[in-house]
Amino acid sequence: MAASAGGARRKLEEEGPRVGMGATALLLLLLLPLMGELAAGGKMKVVEEPNSFGLNNPFLPPSNRLQPKASPSPVAGPAHLFRLVGKCFSYVESMYKYEFCPFHNVTQHEQTFRWNAYSGILGIWHEWEIENNTFVGMWMRDGDSCETRNRQTKVLLVCGKNNKLAHVSEPSTCVYSLTFETPLVCHPHSLLVYPALPETLRRKWDEVEQLLYSELITKQGYKKWLKEIFEEAGFFKLTGEKVSEGKKTKPQHLEFDSLEKCNKEYKELSKDLKRLTDLLTQHGISYETSLNGKRDDNRATQAVVTEKPSLTVVSKADWHLRGDTGTWNDSL
Repeated sequence: MAASAGGARRKLEEEGPRVGMGATALLLLLLLPLMGELAAGGKMKVVEEPNSFGLNNPFLPPSNRLQPKASPSPVAGPAHLFRLVGKCFSYVESMYKYEFCPFHNVTQHEQTFRWNAYSGILGIWHEWEIENNTFVGMWMRDGDSCETRNRQTKVLLVCGKNNKLAHVSEPSTCVYSLTFETPLVCHPHSLLVYPALPETLRRKWDEVEQLLYSELITKQGYKKWLKEIFEEAGFFKLTGEKVSEGKKTKPQHLEFDSLEKCNKEYKELSKDLKRLTDLLTQHGISYETSLNGKRDDNRATQAVVTEKPSLTVVSKADWHLRGDTGTWNDSL
């Protein structure tokens, strides 16, 4: 028994190296085609994922697709920029690929062979940033979660020969900055806010300017009026409270429980009316008052016309467009 056991041990020791060499040879045979490709091409080719407009790749299972937290805001701003809608522009830096789809989203894809390589949303089109009555950047918000907040990106538009994403940085944690070059913003007036407004809102802005000039509103009130105009135009996104207020707002009609309350309200309104007419008269502004909301030729309408303000000669130094640095045409 001892002799037979010793013989088996010697046989196993003799055949062991042969088994190990056989496994190594098999592994080399399997790796040979891959090594040939590396030698021929110099480096392994990275296969790009199909373009999926920045997110929701239809070729990936639902659990692996990028899931946006919100829908993009409606397209708004300078009309000549609308031709960028539906297009995406890529920028590769180090191991990351960034993709900017104007008026839609910004995404980031880690191009490595890690099993858990990051691919996510850095922001979804939200609203414009406006300074000095000029569009200065596009804000993409509500991106993927980042600790206690969501990722967000500010896209700066600068003049360039071609449409391209030129630079990407992360000034602070989970807040990104992209620079997008385009010939669409090379004209000095291309990013002015006033021309991008519909006619009704331009007239409203003109009225607010007149109120500020006449010192009937403060600078703070002026900024508040402009913010409301920009929100109405879709340049700023309405807050949740204002959206809910807009849905709940209904026409209100004054109703009184007694004649005494009606008379009291009438006196208050009369005081307000007198105060406003005195201001109009003081500043030389023409106005009309109508009785019972009707106008007829039998003196039911009383027109009060004050002296028109004299024309003011504006110098070249004072002349400017809203947000413009100053362009003057002597032929005007």
